[in-house]
Amino acid sequence: RILDRIFIFIIFRLLFRTDFFQQTIQDENFSPVDFDLFQSAGKTCIEQGDGAQVLSIIIDDKNTNIVRCMGWNLLEPLVKVLLKKEDKNRPHCHAIFTHIIEVCSSKELVVGLLEQVEEAESDAIAEVIILLLRPLQTVLLKLGKKKSSSVGMALSTVLGQVAQLPVPLSKEQEEDDVFGLCRCCTALLDFIRPFVEEVKENIKHSRSVSRDDELKGEILKFCMKSLSEPLLEVQLKDPDTLEQSPLRDFATEILVILSSIGEPLPNLLCHNMLRKREVPGFLEEEVRYPKESLACLAHLLFVKHIAMDIFPAVLSPIFLLQCNMEYVELLLSRYELYEKSLVRVEDCSLPVDLLDLKPFFSVPQNLVKVMTLCPVQTVRTKGLSVFQLSIDKFTTEAKYKLFRCLLKTSEHAGVEGYIIKNIKNQIDLSLGPGNENEWFLGKHLLPLLHQVLRLPQGPETDLLHNLDRIMESLNLLRYLLIRDKEWENETGIWSELHKIEDSFLKPLRMGLNMSKAHYEAELKNAKENKKSSGTESKAAACTVTVENERLPNMTPEMQLQVLQSALFTFDLIESVLARIEEIAEAKGRV
Repeated sequence: RILDRIFIFIIFRLLFRTDFFQQTIQDENFSPVDFDLFQSAGKTCIEQGDGAQVLSIIIDDKNTNIVRCMGWNLLEPLVKVLLKKEDKNRPHCHAIFTHIIEVCSSKELVVGLLEQVEEAESDAIAEVIILLLRPLQTVLLKLGKKKSSSVGMALSTVLGQVAQLPVPLSKEQEEDDVFGLCRCCTALLDFIRPFVEEVKENIKHSRSVSRDDELKGEILKFCMKSLSEPLLEVQLKDPDTLEQSPLRDFATEILVILSSIGEPLPNLLCHNMLRKREVPGFLEEEVRYPKESLACLAHLLFVKHIAMDIFPAVLSPIFLLQCNMEYVELLLSRYELYEKSLVRVEDCSLPVDLLDLKPFFSVPQNLVKVMTLCPVQTVRTKGLSVFQLSIDKFTTEAKYKLFRCLLKTSEHAGVEGYIIKNIKNQIDLSLGPGNENEWFLGKHLLPLLHQVLRLPQGPETDLLHNLDRIMESLNLLRYLLIRDKEWENETGIWSELHKIEDSFLKPLRMGLNMSKAHYEAELKNAKENKKSSGTESKAAACTVTVENERLPNMTPEMQLQVLQSALFTFDLIESVLARIEEIAEAKGRV
């Protein structure tokens, strides 16, 4: 092994003999073999702890030209040693690294440094980025006015690696910075600062903002990408929870940078609305201002209140809500943005025209999916509260149109029942003194009532599956017959009662009778089977199928409970139905 090291070291010294490379030095036209020899010899020496010897050769003035042309090839072994804080060879390697950064070609160094960032092992990404960002900044600044594309390449490469780092989920994880994301974000802010200052100076001297400023364009890309990764995935902690938060500082600085390079936050927030009026350059705008990034910006502004001190307070709440709706649709899992935007809007102030805009209708539909499909109970509950909040903000006409559309599209009995309860509340409000309106009374209300007071599949409707809708429909009808006097007939219910009887009450009564007869027969069979099977503990399990899906096996005792519960539900429906029939009959209408 010692002989091998001596041999490699001799080769490495031979490489720097002036007479050996005299013609090559003059022409600076090294062959690939020369580069391979230099890299192989230098790498082996560094890896085997001969950093001091390599340093003496590297700083020798006679070897300056060779080092300037070939030195960047030693970055890989040098970085590996510099990452080992306990390595005795580290001080020499640090000196070699510093010298190479000073004398080598800046363009080649940029490529070499970024290769090290790209090739970093997953568990060393943060350490490599923190190690190389400062020298990378130094090298880029040497490029002068021609650095824009290299700055953009560097920012894109580093952010691509940062995006692979896990996001801290708790206060403790952010404080400990277990994954290095916080340190990387802080280092990135230091890295980009001189380039931001240069753009600000350009703006100051030109007194205008040019879209053709390449450096500004690269910084804008960086900010937009930072908003989508990592900030879109980060749950920022409030100052009350975490006083010092590097991630919150990073988010704040990104918004400040955008504003300082001539990208005002209001313009960015309203970009999607303004873009629709600018057909030229549409594709370019989509790439330049990604919707996910703008959505994150809106979330930071209105939910986390970051950089609100540089956001003007003159824009109306309704206008801001309209700006945010596309972002709400995109970030529905972050329903706080919709909620915070809605809170600023007065109740009953959103006009019906807004429902012609796709997001204002699709967002409530997506909220329905959250309420019904999300496996997390707290999210479902929150989704329901935001859903109700959004209903409250629409005008009466808009509520009417929204209810009709949602009843057609929800396909979920619980949601339909909730909408019907809202309809009942609107009718009750309209019947109050001074609250009369044309949408929840009279001719407009009747089509809505016919939409509500019906069975989806007639008498064969699954009453248990549609229980929420059926019960709310019956409660609404009972309320109307009691609240709206026959001689006043403000809702029009008394004029339509015979039609409602044919389309809803009679099919429901028929469906109830069939369902009760079926379940009573099943209950009788279950009791007989239980008797004949012996004791409960030894009873064989039975199979139950609901909507073509086989449920886990139930014991006969469990089956009895299910059947009895179903019959109790039918009795509940029948009691409300009977009460409705009594009210109508007492008034001589049935």
